[in-house]
Amino acid sequence: MKYGYLLLVILLLSGCLNIPPPQRGYTAPANNVCSVIAGATIVASDGQYLGKITNQYDSDSVLNDYGSYGGSYSATSIWNQYGSYGGEYSANSPFNEFSSSPPRIVKGGSVIGYLSVNQSLANSLNPYVIKSCKFY
Repeated sequence: MKYGYLLLVILLLSGCLNIPPPQRGYTAPANNVCSVIAGATIVASDGQYLGKITNQYDSDSVLNDYGSYGGSYSATSIWNQYGSYGGEYSANSPFNEFSSSPPRIVKGGSVIGYLSVNQSLANSLNPYVIKSCKFY
């Protein structure tokens, strides 16, 4: 992952959470992003619940390879590359680089950002960042 993109993610999320932005030239460690998104839920633009951002042992986790929200064959998983919520061409997928309606990241009842590979979309977080996090 490029550090510049990670810094952009921190800056975008900091605006949503009223956290002061880092100083110019500062590169935030990935665990700061992870702590911001820990415990958040993912909701598709059509309202479908897509799981929680938590450890791989939680049955609702997007990191649980055997669960409804983390399995690569589940219809409600963002990791199902052939599904409505994980396919590269689906409007509801975070992997559609042109989507303007990707899944929302919700924490504490508020949308804190979007899960998307669309680099033009404000307040978006690349879904692969979630896989780089360690949640306990």
